[in-house]
Amino acid sequence: MKKEFDLTSHVLVPKHILMNKKEVEELLEKYKITLNELPRISLKDPVVAKLNASLDDVVKIIRSSSTSGESEFYRRVVK
Repeated sequence: MKKEFDLTSHVLVPKHILMNKKEVEELLEKYKITLNELPRISLKDPVVAKLNASLDDVVKIIRSSSTSGESEFYRRVVK
């Protein structure tokens, strides 16, 4: 039997977190933007698929940064 690889444990894959509705509302209000103004990420992205995300969900991506320690990015899930 073939062992399945967990891609979220790979050093080059940043942490992805599925945001709830309240967090999304606060994010949009904070930056005074609409959901359609967020950058996009595909529903077929392997990490997004693992999160069981749906269309128009928002994913918070936390990346390591040499200057700030960590940086947060936000993506809207699209088809």
